Amino acid sequence: MSEELKNTQEELNDQMQIRRDKLAQYEADGIYPFGERFIVKDHAKDIKDDFINYDNQPVVVAGRLMTMRSHGKTAFANIRDLSGDIQVYFRKDVLGEDNYKYVKMLDIGDIIGIEGHVFKTHMGETTIKVNKLTLLSKALRPLPEKWHGLKDTELRYRQRYVDLIVNPEVRDTFVKRTKIVAKVREYLNGQNFMEVETPMMHAIP
Repeated sequence: MSEELKNTQEELNDQMQIRRDKLAQYEADGIYPFGERFIVKDHAKDIKDDFINYDNQPVVVAGRLMTMRSHGKTAFANIRDLSGDIQVYFRKDVLGEDNYKYVKMLDIGDIIGIEGHVFKTHMGETTIKVNKLTLLSKALRPLPEKWHGLKDTELRYRQRYVDLIVNPEVRDTFVKRTKIVAKVREYLNGQNFMEVETPMMHAIP
């Protein structure tokens, strides 16, 4: 093992241990860090495309934490749901000190539920001011580094789930493919075609 690879592995292990320590803290506080029931009522794209009707209105969204910028008693973050990304804004005086500590325990990759109100920042960014934060799933492994992402082709194929998380253009391709296949299947079903599998035509029967 090269020295660079060894150092990378050690850094990864350290990050994973820190995340597991946070997991233990959640559990010690009586918070179940996986599979919390949460009913989503709104989506990022709808909020951004129809800001006039969402302005200062309550919303309930959920998504994966993609970026985080903390400024002491406030923090900005970006979360990504199936429709796209949206900025969220945490304030200690809104959430309360006991709840704000969980904002500082968030890691990139965590899936969270957000309840809050929509507004626009001075820079014109559509944002959700968070009134309530719910941890839906704690990410125990860090995502690939932001700027380089997941570039190795074979690794992308073997870990397609990671590829879909960090490469939005790949996710968009799969969304389009899913819709196309669904329409083709719908049409053929309407023509009384029968769908069958032909294992001999597969590379691996």
